[in-house]
Amino acid sequence: MGTAYEVADTDPVAVVLAWLAEHPKVIEVLGGAGRVSGIPEAPWPHLAVTPGASGDMRALEWATQPEVTLEVYGDPGGWPGRAAIRRIALVCALAARELTERPAIPGTPVVSSVRPSGVLIDSPLANGQPRTLFGLLVTIHP
Repeated sequence: MGTAYEVADTDPVAVVLAWLAEHPKVIEVLGGAGRVSGIPEAPWPHLAVTPGASGDMRALEWATQPEVTLEVYGDPGGWPGRAAIRRIALVCALAARELTERPAIPGTPVVSSVRPSGVLIDSPLANGQPRTLFGLLVTIHP
């Protein structure tokens, strides 16, 4: 086991983002590659993986459980509709859960659990652009 400071290097957003950007189901449901990043940007629909507002950092020891937010955006013109955006968010969350089955890679963080922190939130932007938010608690350790 390494030092307690290795916890600072376990970035759940980076791990989840990299996993989902390459996941075949996510690429399929979003309509192609290049639609997963850390910011809302075209092409649409788009998944932004961002730090969440909650979680459990425990005692800042070996395993922590921070929240990662999946933000699914539709086109500013309003398509695809709310139901489609909700489905995309659920497919992305299910794909993120598969991180727990990934074989350990030396030198990279290990994800042992991914679970919802709450419910799907339909939260369109002020300009009418569809957006759904879904928080995931990610148990991760160095």
